[in-house]
Amino acid sequence: MTAPWPTELRLRKDRKVLAVTFDNGESFELAAEYLRVRSPSAEVQGHSPSERRTVAGKEQVQILELHPVGNYAVRLVFDDMHSTGIFSWEYLFELGQNCEQYWQEYLAELAEKNLSRSPTAR
Repeated sequence: MTAPWPTELRLRKDRKVLAVTFDNGESFELAAEYLRVRSPSAEVQGHSPSERRTVAGKEQVQILELHPVGNYAVRLVFDDMHSTGIFSWEYLFELGQNCEQYWQEYLAELAEKNLSRSPTAR
């Protein structure tokens, strides 16, 4: 059985939600903040599970651009200039299917580390 394949990626006008539809009929609306804090980049994930970092202050982040990577992924450029995460179709599907669980885990990590979703004042 092959993994679901995206049939549509659509960035909402406010640039805060990426809607993804897959060929198995499932579709997900993934918040920019969620995608940013779950980025598959080494900056976020590290090189092992013990190196993964909790990214705070991204509540207002937006997606500026989507760039296809071959026929297997998309690279997202966020307005905080983070652009090194390559989101494979498989990873986007995983993020969609596990959104509620992953989001609750993220909120718990923020609370545990006394961090906030709100951006720090400049």
